Amino acid sequence: MTPAAIAALIRQRAAEAITGQGRFITALAGPPGAGKSTLAEGLRAELGAGARVVPMDGFHLDNPVLAARGLLARKGSPESFDAQGFVHLVQRLTVEPEVAIPVFDRKLDLARAGGDLVRAEDRLLIIEGNYLLLEAEPWSAARPFYGLTLMLDVPEAELERRLIQRWIDHDHTPGAARARALSNDIPNARRVQRESAAADVMIRQ
Repeated sequence: MTPAAIAALIRQRAAEAITGQGRFITALAGPPGAGKSTLAEGLRAELGAGARVVPMDGFHLDNPVLAARGLLARKGSPESFDAQGFVHLVQRLTVEPEVAIPVFDRKLDLARAGGDLVRAEDRLLIIEGNYLLLEAEPWSAARPFYGLTLMLDVPEAELERRLIQRWIDHDHTPGAARARALSNDIPNARRVQRESAAADVMIRQ
């Protein structure tokens, strides 16, 4: 499906679901390197005024916390996020007119609490992240709040290529980039593919 077709589906589902000043939440999930952020921004542009992207990445635990838990090398895995905090945010977004959201700063490699605001006029929310449809708790507790679920499906070989290039672009040598992608990113991608609930729409790329 093209972004325009997906946006049309979101508008249709939202028109059926939204009453008063409510919000409609679309969950856009997929493995690392699948292109979630790019598609989310494309959908926001197609939907226009009232549409807003909410990234899951703001719930990364900070590096010292991960190091204390022995998870620093697994940053980006489900266990390296404040999943309960994410679920609480999704619940708040359904009922509160203005909600502060955390934002992940890639240059600083940390999440900034209250980095942005979802305002009352933001009524079509696109939440994007790897683990939105994970069957495990507490991630699964957010699913009832999603009006539409989307999953990006990308062949593993293409994911590997993109992820290696991503780390090269972050100043890793080709060897280090490949090692990082294969030791952490690809296992996380397999978990998304293996342990996520079925989406309403599967988008193959």
